[in-house]
Amino acid sequence: MTLDLNGWWSDFAKLAELLFFPSFCRICRVLLEKPGERVVCNSCLDKIKPCSSPFCLSCGRFFNAQGTPHLCAACIRSRPTFSYHRSFSLYQGVLKDTILLFKYKKYKVLGKFLAGLVYQGLKKDDRLWWGVEVIIPVPLHPARKKARGFNQSRVLARELGKLANIGIIEGVLVKSVNVPPQTTLTARERKKNIKGAFKVKDKAKIKDKTILLVDDVFTTGATIQECSTVLINAGAKEVRGVTGAQA
Repeated sequence: MTLDLNGWWSDFAKLAELLFFPSFCRICRVLLEKPGERVVCNSCLDKIKPCSSPFCLSCGRFFNAQGTPHLCAACIRSRPTFSYHRSFSLYQGVLKDTILLFKYKKYKVLGKFLAGLVYQGLKKDDRLWWGVEVIIPVPLHPARKKARGFNQSRVLARELGKLANIGIIEGVLVKSVNVPPQTTLTARERKKNIKGAFKVKDKAKIKDKTILLVDDVFTTGATIQECSTVLINAGAKEVRGVTGAQA
């Protein structure tokens, strides 16, 4: 009797898929039956579109109006430490649901899809990508990373690095203070809460470099602002930011 190893492996792969991935969409609950579907069905994912609204040419905040990109009032009064930031789209609908599944339900597999969305939506923005020498993910405190299982920003950064052919530096920007979550805080509280939470461990690795910071969600900009300030003070030439969504 001849053992069909190819058939056995195929059956094993299908069993593993059923064990490790849900058989229904975690958003609309429809059965996942199309090739390549994981966690969220293709019909739901197809609803995610880039935001076409005009945005601030500094902080990247989307405007609820027609027109062309321009500086917002806040950036006219005081420019942030980072030179430029862009979000793929608004933190709502299926995009929000997908990020929540990725970030809090530990569906790490969604990170590659989200990074692909960001890159495809923003790859033509030369001001964001031109001259970037390294990508750095916004770090998690070790205790938070242990509880969550992974740093979602690191997953996005690694995938973006592959797509854009830019190297990623890890372990240089670290979160040394485990501050309370920013989720329920006001803009002023967020800025105060995050102050002093980050530090640079090896200044030589970022000296005179143009850096692209990567995070999942941009709300008030307090986190990217604090990280940028720390990196600039440590010798970075310029810091830009990119996020999956904007709340």
